[in-house]
Amino acid sequence: MTVDHPKLPANPSLPMLQRYIARVLEYRGFANQTTKDEMLMLCEEVGELAKAIRQHEGRPKAVDSASFAVSEEIADVIWMAICVANRLDIDVESAICAKEERNKKRSWQ
Repeated sequence: MTVDHPKLPANPSLPMLQRYIARVLEYRGFANQTTKDEMLMLCEEVGELAKAIRQHEGRPKAVDSASFAVSEEIADVIWMAICVANRLDIDVESAICAKEERNKKRSWQ
């Protein structure tokens, strides 16, 4: 019996996205990666996002360099950040809300 690829519902909430990514990693055989593996992949994706932004801004690039779409690279960065959060059992939605409450009390210039 083959298992179907997990389905992501339309307009998913952040908790739904976290659960979906966890299921996809299991489906694709990456459920046993370490936090270090996922953090290194996150750094790699941030580098690709930087290249995409450079290209978007019209900065020179090597002729044989790959093209990167900003939207896809942002999605990859978010995906990998969620992978790290999942590995550490962090509820991203709660973490963002708690951090924003701290930020509201900071002085901004």
